[in-house]
Amino acid sequence: MASSAVTPSTSFLVDKKDVGFSALCTQHSFPCSAQVSKKMVSKKIVSVMAPQQSERKPSTTGAVKTGMTMTEKILARASERAQLIPGDNVWVNVDILMTHDVCGPGSIGIFKKEFGKNAKVWDREKIVIIPDHYIFTTDERANRNVDILRDFCTEQNIKYFYDIKDLGNFKIFESDKLTLQANPDYKGVCHVALAQEGHCRPGEVLLGTDSHTCTAGAFGQFATGIGNTDAGFVLGTGKLLLKVPPTLRFVMDGEMPDYLLAKDLILQIIGEISVAGATYKAMEFVGSTVESLTDKTSVPYEPVYSDGQARYLSEYRFDISKLEPLVAKPHSPDNRALARECKDVKIDRVYIGSCTGGKTEDFMAAAKVFLASGKKVKVPTFLVPATQKVWMDIYSLPVPGSVGKLVRRYLRKLVVIHLRAPVAVLVCVSTTNRNFPGRMGHKEGQIYLASPYTAAASALTGFVTDPREFLQ
Repeated sequence: MASSAVTPSTSFLVDKKDVGFSALCTQHSFPCSAQVSKKMVSKKIVSVMAPQQSERKPSTTGAVKTGMTMTEKILARASERAQLIPGDNVWVNVDILMTHDVCGPGSIGIFKKEFGKNAKVWDREKIVIIPDHYIFTTDERANRNVDILRDFCTEQNIKYFYDIKDLGNFKIFESDKLTLQANPDYKGVCHVALAQEGHCRPGEVLLGTDSHTCTAGAFGQFATGIGNTDAGFVLGTGKLLLKVPPTLRFVMDGEMPDYLLAKDLILQIIGEISVAGATYKAMEFVGSTVESLTDKTSVPYEPVYSDGQARYLSEYRFDISKLEPLVAKPHSPDNRALARECKDVKIDRVYIGSCTGGKTEDFMAAAKVFLASGKKVKVPTFLVPATQKVWMDIYSLPVPGSVGKLVRRYLRKLVVIHLRAPVAVLVCVSTTNRNFPGRMGHKEGQIYLASPYTAAASALTGFVTDPREFLQ
């Protein structure tokens, strides 16, 4: 896995009070991009050690320990090493391996080929298998992928297999009351379900056969996507050989304006570093703004912090209080622009959903905009909850500031809930993660990536719209 150059190697101080999130990006897997509030801080190397001209004498003060980033600390623990630096190759003990119905069958095939048809996995309680890509298709070959997962999990007695069994009666409702669900074991989109089911824990190593696995780094763990061959090896051994990545540090300070969401922050970052800017690099997020973001777990854990003397490849600083709502224009997540700069772009539909924009908070945010406007949408609006839990939250939680109005009643009154994606040559504002040609159907479709606030505001006007029109 190659690393792409970004900036000269630099060194920065880290405040131990900072809250850090760590994720390794091995592919172009960011949700989006954006615009910079403050110029990047970058300190070039001011001195280089010359080659030794004579035999080096032993130190009289003992070994000098170099400070480590949180990523280096997590990988050091997982590899049972006292010290690691970027570029080290180490065998890492994996805490969680996730796979799904796209890559699971291939990974299982490699496992059986290399370890034997009757081989047992290294730990049945550390493997999470979630069918989530092909479950609603009628294609027999796609359905066969889910059958392979089901057979393997039965054979291996996998504890965390979130199966879906009844496609004909997915969920049952009686009037406005939520009743028994037909598939109690099924969860939904793997990345959101991993967190909701307690599989994302600070300080651990989580690997998954999906490029968006790095989003689990938001829980203070090392998370990255891997290929089928690597996953097959992990199934049999619980280990993987990894090269320690260099770390990019993003310092986000300032009070978060009430018209911004986390989506705007990552749009800002990816617009600064580009879609290739963190290839095989870890991203660490710190600062007062990051501390204000929510992430919860009921599982006991010990947080990991970077050392004060940790080395970073680059550091970027942002004053979030000055940031404006952003979008990523077609056809790349780093094609950033201010939402207000695109106000003349007429749209055909809005899509709020996916692992990136289908969380409970995303629908709460959309409902907040709809409530503030008091209007109905002007274009077809697709709402796709990422998991069953999100779906049930929508049916039970009140809209913020609504004095008891439930999200479900407000959304159903104003928009149409669909469970399919657009396929025609249309212009769409979407809370998803990528807007490459063909990503949502037709290769000539125009996709604008945005926050749920911006997506909801755009649905109300029929044009790309800055949410401040309704929130201020």
